[in-house]
Amino acid sequence: MGGAACSRAHLSRACGTDRRRADPLDLGRPGARTVDRARGRRMTAPSWMRRFTPANLAFLLMNLVGLAFFLYPFWAPVIPAASQSRAALLLFSGAAGLVLLALIAEAQQGLTLHTIAILGALVGLNTVLRVIDNVVPLPGGFSPVYLLIILVGYTLGSRLGFMMGALTMLVSGPLTAGGIGPWTPYQMMAAGWVGLGAAWLPHTRGRLLTLAAYGALWGWAYGALTNLYFWPYAIQAPDLAWQPGLDALQTLARYGRFYLVTSLAWDTTAAIGNVILLAFLGSSLLKVLERFQRRAHVVWEPVAPAQQV
Repeated sequence: MGGAACSRAHLSRACGTDRRRADPLDLGRPGARTVDRARGRRMTAPSWMRRFTPANLAFLLMNLVGLAFFLYPFWAPVIPAASQSRAALLLFSGAAGLVLLALIAEAQQGLTLHTIAILGALVGLNTVLRVIDNVVPLPGGFSPVYLLIILVGYTLGSRLGFMMGALTMLVSGPLTAGGIGPWTPYQMMAAGWVGLGAAWLPHTRGRLLTLAAYGALWGWAYGALTNLYFWPYAIQAPDLAWQPGLDALQTLARYGRFYLVTSLAWDTTAAIGNVILLAFLGSSLLKVLERFQRRAHVVWEPVAPAQQV
């Protein structure tokens, strides 16, 4: 009877002793858990079978399409002149926004109302932190926003981590000085990747060091990615601006110089801030999130017909 009760929920609390989480897109974790009804025991499907499901492949493909929109300065053969730049920027941003909507729709598949409620509360808390950061600016790019995004992805999985990052930027955008604009889809997608990638970090004894290094890396990577949406249109300085006719490596070299001159110092403070926050608050916040993870037991399991008792 206990086995039948376990099989009724697509996303349920664990009924057995194995309480490890299996995120469908967590490429470094165990495969799908199914129930062998003939023998009455829980089994683990082969990892390749779990990882390469249509839903996972679709989610990964949409992320790759989103990355292509970020990197358009390196592959777009012609970027319009300044008189047309606004229309082109809106076009790229709109296309990226459509991909982002598809990603969010795919990421929320299989979530329970309880999990959605907790995610909503965490997004609300992070929105407040971002608003406070805008009202009382911290030095440079130092921001508390990425702390929860990283920890949610690390404890609750890549899909929830992606949604945590993307929805934080969407909900908090209208409340900040910048508001909502062509930059919003890029901010949402990059913040989503911060949470998504955190789910793939190893759960080892030195996890705080791993998380701190990951936070530092994204302190620079987030700025480097989000700068790309405006770089071809807004920068006119020689040797720093985008120029037609250059190959990908030459364009990358120009962008590298632009980043070093304009953004490196700002993003370094963001990286340092992430390290400090994860070092001092990471352990206690992880305990809270892991407690929720054990209670909600975020596990994607195939729906099977209930046994006749």
